[in-house]
Amino acid sequence: MYKAAVLGDWDSIYGFSALGLDTFRIEAEDPDENARDLLKKLSQSQYEVIYITESLAKRIPDEIDRYRLQLSPAVILIPGISGNTGAGLDAVKKSVEQAVGSDIIFGKD
Repeated sequence: MYKAAVLGDWDSIYGFSALGLDTFRIEAEDPDENARDLLKKLSQSQYEVIYITESLAKRIPDEIDRYRLQLSPAVILIPGISGNTGAGLDAVKKSVEQAVGSDIIFGKD
């Protein structure tokens, strides 16, 4: 059975456990390295969908990009408790443009 995971700061992710998702808190000490290592570990296990807060994803864009072209796992950016930065929507826009060859969502260049 496949699973879904959520990565980020505790205040942003703790509610997802009530929905049955596995939550993984990124500790304050060296969050970039911890996030990279955990994302690699989760991607090699049964997790098919990995949600990651936009603020954390912003710190490790190179690692996030590694999964953009892969079928599995799907790495999806979500807003954190500090608010929506627009990074998640931009990532969806990029994926759609890549799949269909043009911007069919916003219709802008």
